[in-house]
Amino acid sequence: MTVTAAARLEPIFEPVIEQAGFKLVRLRLMGAGQTLQVMAERPDGSMDVEGCTELSRALLDFIEQNDPIEGEYELEVSSPGIDRPLTRPTDFSRWSGHEAKIELDGMYEGRKRWRGLVLGLDGADVMLRADGKDIRFPFRSVINAKLVLTDKLIQEDLKARKGASRSVRESGGDQIQGED
Repeated sequence: MTVTAAARLEPIFEPVIEQAGFKLVRLRLMGAGQTLQVMAERPDGSMDVEGCTELSRALLDFIEQNDPIEGEYELEVSSPGIDRPLTRPTDFSRWSGHEAKIELDGMYEGRKRWRGLVLGLDGADVMLRADGKDIRFPFRSVINAKLVLTDKLIQEDLKARKGASRSVRESGGDQIQGED
């Protein structure tokens, strides 16, 4: 099994991201011009423009001091967005009850791609309701997974944003509105 550049870089960058007060969602090294894409969020699941700027500065300082990647590349820091990728086993528990698209590394019941309702985890297995039946497959077989933008997901996001906005107002802090 070949270790991807992102898998090699993740343990280098993750401590820097955590030290800056964020959680790594996904790290990718993409394209011929090499773009280092860092998708992160605060521990409470939020991320705004100010957070992206703060994390970008921390990562650029680290990169300048340590030069962990050969050659020229651009840094791109973003939030996971509402239809976020599911990259860790805990994501399948957290987003249980929501619809997702999942791609596997091999065939399962004649298919590699599934779309269905995330039911959570059972040990190290992802549970999914698709095509009217409950299926399970090992988390390690998931090569790509992403939430599907649904009315339920939008409503949950709006509710969370209202709660975050209310707590900021109550604490007297400022909030920057930005595209996630």
